[in-house]
Amino acid sequence: MELILDALLDALIDGVKMLPFLYLAYLLIEWLERHHGERIENALAGGGHWGFFPGALLGCVPQCGFSAVASNLYASRVITPGTLLAVFIATSDEAIPLLAAEPSQWSSLVLLIVCKVIVAIAGGALLDMPLRRVLPRSLYGGYAGNADDVDCHEEHEEHSSIFLAALRHTLEIFAFILVFSFLIGLVFESVGEDVLVSALGSMGIFQPMLTALVGLIPNCAASVLLAQLYVQGAIGFGSLFAGLTSGAGVGLAVLWRGNPSWKPNVFITGLLWAVGAAAGMLLQLVL
Repeated sequence: MELILDALLDALIDGVKMLPFLYLAYLLIEWLERHHGERIENALAGGGHWGFFPGALLGCVPQCGFSAVASNLYASRVITPGTLLAVFIATSDEAIPLLAAEPSQWSSLVLLIVCKVIVAIAGGALLDMPLRRVLPRSLYGGYAGNADDVDCHEEHEEHSSIFLAALRHTLEIFAFILVFSFLIGLVFESVGEDVLVSALGSMGIFQPMLTALVGLIPNCAASVLLAQLYVQGAIGFGSLFAGLTSGAGVGLAVLWRGNPSWKPNVFITGLLWAVGAAAGMLLQLVL
């Protein structure tokens, strides 16, 4: 019982410390969604064959709505697979505001965003240019549908206060943080932090392969878990990068639901994992 109380108390203390930073981060996100969301989506759709450039930049905006929109735009063949891949790679979902809420992690956050933009542009360009000649044509065209306007924060209605919407989202993610912090803390206390970190560390260069699989879970909980593991020192930066690179928020779920052909969906999902794992392993070696 004492073990559980200690883990719960540590989770509460750590969570409360980041609440002000978390709220400010989501306040900024809500403002961007309300005032510039449509412009950002139009820029994404209007990128043409060079759409991976705006895709990589816009994907960095810390919310999963753009990955969902990108999935629908791809299903209607409004954007190229390279643009979709760039958005997916650049997306970090809830990890950005969570890391931003920890001042000690700001340098890691900047490095994360820069590396993601570089990998997203490179991956998108490779898929849309040289690989276009050898990959099946069905990946690039052949279906004409409607790009539905999907927003993963649709519960934040336009008529609601921006401050209340930001508070609501903050509390939702705070609940995730508390749960994961408590569970991670409980494992640390039960097994021993040194033992757990050693076990994950023993995976060495292959650790990013595991976190890239976790990142494929189409839910913001995956990004929260990865960020918490990184902040608590259980995984390295390369593993964090791998998981957040393969993670696309709800974008993958929307892709599988909205795209009528399953083969491109399998290809893009597998490619996401491969890019995340490979880039993470490289960073694990370099850093």
